[in-house]
Amino acid sequence: MSPYIKILRPDEAFLMSFPVSVIAIIGHDFPIAVFLGTLLVFLMAGAGNVINDVFDYKIDAVNKPDRPIPSGRISLKNARIYAGILYVISGFISLVISYLINNFLFFVMILCSGVIIYAYSRYFKALPLVGNIVVGGMIGFCFVLGGFILLCHSNNWVIFRVSVYIGLLAAVANVARELIKDMEDVHGDQLGGARTFPVLYGKKASSIISILLLAVTVAVLIYLYTFGIFNIAYIFISIIAVILFAYCIYALAASKFEPVEATCTKVIKLLKIAMAVSLLAMIIGSFGF
Repeated sequence: MSPYIKILRPDEAFLMSFPVSVIAIIGHDFPIAVFLGTLLVFLMAGAGNVINDVFDYKIDAVNKPDRPIPSGRISLKNARIYAGILYVISGFISLVISYLINNFLFFVMILCSGVIIYAYSRYFKALPLVGNIVVGGMIGFCFVLGGFILLCHSNNWVIFRVSVYIGLLAAVANVARELIKDMEDVHGDQLGGARTFPVLYGKKASSIISILLLAVTVAVLIYLYTFGIFNIAYIFISIIAVILFAYCIYALAASKFEPVEATCTKVIKLLKIAMAVSLLAMIIGSFGF
């Protein structure tokens, strides 16, 4: 694989761009702006990964020496230029989308997102909890972008409101997951001097916050049905997701809010499945039978 493709981490970039298409599927509305929006988010996420590798190249030289920059396949100068090119292309695409949906606010939103992505790698990533919130927030924002495109294209306020709640669900679930990942790595982070939330404030505080966030996730998942756009299949499939989320809450609480590494690993895997099932419920539930 070309180092210029690998540094984008295309699998992660695809997962970030997929929410835009998910909202289009739920809304059964597929304007060209949605496809351009999916491409836009892919490129923005890829640019963010490049920038992240630029700032982390010294750490990666020790922990992940096979990555394009520490391995010497891409120089720091070329990586910066590459990220800049990706940003310029993304900016152009966002202008095209703004023209297609007749709303310049979309371009402003993307511009602000680009600043946040840069600031995350430069400043926020090292801040306990703040970095987790930024990651979760950006994932949730991708759903809102899809809803905003459909709002401007088709004046579909219902889908836009649904996208906001789905974005909230994705954001809080991913912040919880990021916190639990930090708990999983707490011993290594302590030895390495990392200032994550669990290292600074302990597993108990981290577990309580994670449980509260997962409870919000379940509440939003249930509330989404009240919008009246999902069929009965949404309920049955969502029940599976709710059970998985509930078990994750139980696992953290049963450990007396001091989960060991194995428990964290298990909960992280179950959260991935629960979030995937939730999206499946929304997609299948959006079709009339």
